[in-house]
Amino acid sequence: MLSIPFAIKNLKYLLPKIEFSAKIPTLINVIQKICESDFVAACALPENSLTVTITSFSYKKGIPQDLTSNGGGFVFDCRALPNPGRFPEFKNATGKEQSVIEYLEKYNEIQRFKELTTQLVLQSVENYLERKFSHLMVNFGCTGGQHRSVYFAEKLTAYLKKEYPKINVALSHKNANI
Repeated sequence: MLSIPFAIKNLKYLLPKIEFSAKIPTLINVIQKICESDFVAACALPENSLTVTITSFSYKKGIPQDLTSNGGGFVFDCRALPNPGRFPEFKNATGKEQSVIEYLEKYNEIQRFKELTTQLVLQSVENYLERKFSHLMVNFGCTGGQHRSVYFAEKLTAYLKKEYPKINVALSHKNANI
């Protein structure tokens, strides 16, 4: 899910698709300038809001770009962890499925990785809330973007929604067929 400011900034790509009976380029330009203004972008978001975008992805297809004005965030590499994708019974499954979750959670390094990454993200969430930042991006990558990265993205999303009900949490799985 894209942020309101991002959508507003890209309105210029949508405006040419609008069909008017009369050609009114001046009106279109005025609407575009209003929509791109910082004032409208600020009005579109709740006061003191923070959006945490969490994404699972495949390293084979590249690290997701931060399309906000923040230009950064976390990228956690899950490839050093046990890989259920190496076993035929998990080939078509994802990190959301109970069989994959059970496989992953039997390893101590999975729990440790989850604890460490969560603590790093929480430190930033607390700091971003205090400083009134509007966006934090968190990416989990693995080989195929289907098992480990999906598992961690799902777990972090659930945790943040429970512990920080006033922040916005947007979850995206780039490469998993979910």
